[in-house]
Amino acid sequence: MANPRVVADTNVLVAAVIAPAGVCGRLLTAALDGRWTIVASPVLLAELSEVLQRRKFRRWISADEAAEFTAAIRQVVELYADPPNPPAVTADPDDDYLVALAVAAEVSAIVSGDPHLTAPARELPVTVLTPAELLASLDD
Repeated sequence: MANPRVVADTNVLVAAVIAPAGVCGRLLTAALDGRWTIVASPVLLAELSEVLQRRKFRRWISADEAAEFTAAIRQVVELYADPPNPPAVTADPDDDYLVALAVAAEVSAIVSGDPHLTAPARELPVTVLTPAELLASLDD
């Protein structure tokens, strides 16, 4: 996959903060190196900010660092408008906006660690890769 454009689920970006040397951290580094483009939307960035501000993440990142990380991510993503009224296509209604964003932005894939997306009960209109699968495709 040559410099793909991919919607990164919030869980991938959060995992990059928690384990910078892990698969998701290495994926983020690859994006910063220009090997793939993170596609996001205002809703996705708001979710990232909200999640990283939760108390349970203080052991990895301070509230100020979380705000700085979200601001830095906002600067490197390809920002795409939030699709209105995403159709119900996933087992988790909260994930439907990711699929709608991916379709609207015409990306190569969604990268997620969420089993609702990585092991869907029905076909989705976009490819969903695990972080390890995306990282392996970048190494090919």
